[in-house]
Amino acid sequence: MPPRFVLASRSPRRKQLLEMTGWPFDVQESQADETIAPGTPPEEAVQTLARRKVEAVASSISAAYILGADTVVVYGGRFLGKPRTAEEAFHMLRLLSGQTHEVWTGVAIVTPNGEAVSFAEKTAVTFWELSEEEIAAYIATGEPMDKAGAYGIQGRAALFVKRIEGDYFTVVGLPLSRTVRELRRLGWPPPEA
Repeated sequence: MPPRFVLASRSPRRKQLLEMTGWPFDVQESQADETIAPGTPPEEAVQTLARRKVEAVASSISAAYILGADTVVVYGGRFLGKPRTAEEAFHMLRLLSGQTHEVWTGVAIVTPNGEAVSFAEKTAVTFWELSEEEIAAYIATGEPMDKAGAYGIQGRAALFVKRIEGDYFTVVGLPLSRTVRELRRLGWPPPEA
């Protein structure tokens, strides 16, 4: 029987992206600590958080491929996490209006034999100038509230995006083509899968 493949994430977007591969997998939410030390560079932060998610799930599963990921939005050297209130979401979107920011996604993978790898991808996203009315209407949809930087590029915030430089799927939450190449290099899917 081939080893299991487990996505260590509760993100419906990551699940949807991984489904594009056609591979069978299970989802197990990680309860990993998602705090990061102030001043940690984004590339390091997202890989650290992705590794914690994988390690938390690996402690309860043996002989599986486990994939974890984490995404941060960075503007002016500041991490913009998930907004806790509509006011926070409004403030974040005002900051990003007419500006270019970075989206970093870190990915960590552990194999059934314990081999572990991680990497990070960065995409630059430029927003059009946004009116206060546009921002308020977007926040009223509820979409920004569970997303880093208070927006989802795959949803209604697609209307805000003037340009991206890099992998679109990094912004959604999983740099899919690089992830697939890393998994293949690590032996997934097994020949019998």
